[in-house]
Amino acid sequence: MADLAVLGQQAGFALRWLHVVTAIASIGSSFYFIALDLGLLRDPRPPSGADSEEWQVHGGGFYHIQQYLVAPDRLPGRLTWFKWEACSTWLTGFALMAVVYYLGAELYLIDRGVRDLSVPQAVAISMASLALGWGVCDRLCRSPLGQRPTLLMLVLFALRMAMAWGYAQPFSRAARRC
Repeated sequence: MADLAVLGQQAGFALRWLHVVTAIASIGSSFYFIALDLGLLRDPRPPSGADSEEWQVHGGGFYHIQQYLVAPDRLPGRLTWFKWEACSTWLTGFALMAVVYYLGAELYLIDRGVRDLSVPQAVAISMASLALGWGVCDRLCRSPLGQRPTLLMLVLFALRMAMAWGYAQPFSRAARRC
């Protein structure tokens, strides 16, 4: 049994570092594309039909970047997608949550002084609330409220505060202070 606990701690440690590294890659590519978008020249439009373009130099190489707002008629055979950094960050974060909080629910998730939950109940509450939270957030972003970013941000902030309070009710010693 002690070997299993040590293995769980090692898996948590490895997942933490993998999550940090993938998050750094994701944030780095996001910063790159923010800088790229801010540097794009929209006047005059390039003759290729692109909406905007930019020239960059890095490491002795020159790069000519063109932005199309919709896919051009013909895409190249080799297309680089910048999605795996964000996808890997999400997957490693979920795996880390599963190892730390779901496999270690007795220690990190359940507080018998607040609610006497079984491990499957606590995990089910957590997973259901994640799915519900995603669904509500997605609907709010797609609603007319999504066209008003400041108001949307305030509503989402209030929703997250309500969710934090709601999580404290079944899971945390903080619930005793609420």
